[in-house]
Amino acid sequence: MISVPSSSIPERTKRIARGVPSLGLPSLLLALSAFASPAQADLKLCNATSSRIGVAIGYQDKNGWATEGWWNLAAQSCETLLRGPPPGRYVYVYAVDYDRGGEWSGSSYMCTAEKTFNIRDTSDCEPRGHRRSGFMEVDTGTNRDWTIRLGDPEDGAPRQ
Repeated sequence: MISVPSSSIPERTKRIARGVPSLGLPSLLLALSAFASPAQADLKLCNATSSRIGVAIGYQDKNGWATEGWWNLAAQSCETLLRGPPPGRYVYVYAVDYDRGGEWSGSSYMCTAEKTFNIRDTSDCEPRGHRRSGFMEVDTGTNRDWTIRLGDPEDGAPRQ
């Protein structure tokens, strides 16, 4: 067994390590490394349906309005859409069901495209060669880490 001199361990680490059961040095270092890095804050979306879906998101950041897509999610899978905290309190989602048809939509209209896209500005979509799609508004509040779950209509998920 490897021992580490107590004088070489910072006091904060000693306090944390006191509550950790004896796992051996490699496990202990792995457990402590979780405390050394800040928590990851991401915007994630989970497809809780039995279909493949395509997802687009909209948001307002320091540069104005933007829409991005498409993330293709297999049935019963999750994907990180944006790394870091959401760019604003509200995030907008539009999704299509590739296998059964239908969509998750709302009344906040933004631009989308048929293939992968990153579009700035939400006005005049069609004259600029884009589609105008209705996005659902998601209020993330003050949360830095957020997961959106899209489910089947029989689960009470909004869908048209």
